[in-house]
Amino acid sequence: MSHKSNQCIHCSVESCQHHSMDDFCSLSDIQVAPKKDCCDGKSDESQCNSYKCRW
Repeated sequence: MSHKSNQCIHCSVESCQHHSMDDFCSLSDIQVAPKKDCCDGKSDESQCNSYKCRW
């Protein structure tokens, strides 16, 4: 798997410990996975598996 050195991940989930200023994710890459028992082809079918609770 190749990685782009200039990848930019926008995220507004402030409860995640990887959330940084200006709504950016501080990780260099993220893992996106399907939600359990969900295959409806809609935008809410996936979730960020890199999420870690800030608190």
